[in-house]
Amino acid sequence: MNLVPYKYIVCRQGTAQMDKALTRESDSPRTSMLVVSEFIGCSPSLSGAIRVNPWNIDAVADALYSAITMHDSEKQLRHEKHYRYISSHDVAYWARSFMQDLERACKDHYTKRCWGMGLGLGFRVVSLSPGFRKLSVDHIVSAYKRTGKRAIFLDYDGTIVPKSSINKTPSPEVISVLNDMCNDTKNTVFIVSGRGRDSLSDWFTSCKMIGLAAEHGYFLRWSKDSEWETSHLSPHLEWKKIVEPVMQLYMEATDGSNIETKESALVWHHQDADPDFGSCQAKELLNHLESVLANEPAVVIRGQHIVEVKPQGLNKGLVAENVLSTMVNSGNPPDFVMCVGDDISDEDMFDSILRTVSCTSLPVAPEIFACTVGQKPSKAKYYLDDPADVLKLLQGLGASSNPKPRHLAQFQISFESTV
Repeated sequence: MNLVPYKYIVCRQGTAQMDKALTRESDSPRTSMLVVSEFIGCSPSLSGAIRVNPWNIDAVADALYSAITMHDSEKQLRHEKHYRYISSHDVAYWARSFMQDLERACKDHYTKRCWGMGLGLGFRVVSLSPGFRKLSVDHIVSAYKRTGKRAIFLDYDGTIVPKSSINKTPSPEVISVLNDMCNDTKNTVFIVSGRGRDSLSDWFTSCKMIGLAAEHGYFLRWSKDSEWETSHLSPHLEWKKIVEPVMQLYMEATDGSNIETKESALVWHHQDADPDFGSCQAKELLNHLESVLANEPAVVIRGQHIVEVKPQGLNKGLVAENVLSTMVNSGNPPDFVMCVGDDISDEDMFDSILRTVSCTSLPVAPEIFACTVGQKPSKAKYYLDDPADVLKLLQGLGASSNPKPRHLAQFQISFESTV
């Protein structure tokens, strides 16, 4: 890291001996102004400096002119800000910070299992808790059979439908097993998705008893015959007028990307773009949107091949809290809770069910099965490999809800009478 700007700030601050040599009052104001290259390592920590691209001669000239002509009061404020940062972030601070990071990373090192994942430049070592294990269908079916009131939350994309699938409509097998589970009066089953409510309504029109939570819970419907409920969070969506033109620029500059417009959110997809360029553009878009939405009631999140802007405070965890609270308040507290999802948005559900079921309002602690799709770090205790495994799990539960009748052997009995 180039530390010359730091040294310049310290020199401008001076010392008592320097003040004496220069016959300067010790409490006289100190000023300084920096013009730094945006490529040097210390640039991000000097927020009061003027950052420039050193290859742009005109920009450098303009920056130098601004620095020279700036008012002394502004120079003083910037100098004080820089000196405060430099004097508090010394060698001891950084050494202590690095040691704390190492201690935190190694805290449970010997109790975790490490897995190598990926190939080539994408290879990484992932540390997982020893309690993180593959969900056994026999184990969960056993718990499913002995419980009387169940809450089941399922993500859509990447969970019951593969992300790589071009046709996003649920298969007949998925519809059939969901109907088996929903027709069981002991079950409350919800699809919790980022998809729009129109798409979910069309896809699950044949599932009359299934609950749907669309757009991460902004819209919620308990069954086909009930009305859609709208979240009370952030009813004002004027920020979409700011976001859409920005996303449009990145879509035009990134071949293979597209924009999905939802009622409560906007999503920029780059799944079909060049992987490296798409990822780079997603990072740039994330930073751009965070800066323009700093004072808006919206949050920018980055998921798998997407950048999404949605209302602040809205997440799938609120859906789980709402459903579980409603069941408890209606006198039907669940004794079995299952949640299956595949990406970062589903971590809110895992966290929510673990927090909600631990509250004292539940008479009996329910059996919890939080399961992520794919072997990766997660708040969930269990994992399944892919959507095919999820379907097998659901078929096992559906078969328990709708057992096939036994076919009794037909016996032909003849009676002979004797005279």
